Amino acid sequence: MLGDELKKARLKAGLTQEQVAVRARISREYVSKLEHGRQSPTVDMLLRVCRILGTRASGVLAKVEATMVSSGPRGLTIGRTDPNAVTPQPSRRRGTD
Repeated sequence: MLGDELKKARLKAGLTQEQVAVRARISREYVSKLEHGRQSPTVDMLLRVCRILGTRASGVLAKVEATMVSSGPRGLTIGRTDPNAVTPQPSRRRGTD
């Protein structure tokens, strides 16, 4: 979702991951992780990357939000999730029954 939008913006700007990384002073691997949803950026980092890509973070987030709304409840995460992941259940404290 967010990573997909960042990648679209990067390609539209005609930049490689390496060029974005150098300009943002981050690793190319980090750019790749952002684009593949394996890492979520801080607000500061999102603003920095978007500035380099020539786009506004608010515009990128609006596209992500529109995608989330159209895809239903499963689209409520920014990063990609593991469909096989088990959601932990709250533990019950002893003596509360």
